[in-house]
Amino acid sequence: MEKPLPSARLHDFFLRTTEKSFHQLGVDDENVVGYIAAVLTEFARTDRLYTLRTQRGRAVDGVGDMRRATRQVPEDQQHALRVRALQKYVGDYTLFMSGLFRSHVESRGALGYYVEEGQRSYRAVSALDLTMFRTGFYLFEQLAKNFEHYSGALDYMRKAYFTPQPGHSPFAEFLRQVEGWMTSGLSDN
Repeated sequence: MEKPLPSARLHDFFLRTTEKSFHQLGVDDENVVGYIAAVLTEFARTDRLYTLRTQRGRAVDGVGDMRRATRQVPEDQQHALRVRALQKYVGDYTLFMSGLFRSHVESRGALGYYVEEGQRSYRAVSALDLTMFRTGFYLFEQLAKNFEHYSGALDYMRKAYFTPQPGHSPFAEFLRQVEGWMTSGLSDN
């Protein structure tokens, strides 16, 4: 039997952890839990967390800069799909950061801004999906409507399952844990 790919094992871990913590908070929507576990799996790699780049190649890590990028998409046949991808990315990024790295976002006084931008982005994805007759529109409407609750559930999950060691950066500790899981296999904890 073939050994699962590290990303598949990582996704299984995030799915189990998300299901457990979200269930404890009364969120039992399988689609939402599955989607959020997929976002965690995707963003566990920093190259996926910071996919947007400036013309000089610097990672774009500010939501305002991301928002400006969504307005600079050239008008052509693929315009709606590119706008949707950017809006989805902003929604995913703001959910990830305001959930797992809430204290960092709060320390910058940006939690409310992240929540608003996340809701706005997911609502835009839902509207685009609806106009393009895509079936995912309802999921993104739910993500927009309950963004703050899901972000809070991710914060709870971080506190319950990803507590960093004293004196370490939560982001660095999380990445260290994820890298360890990927290279040595996931534990059953």
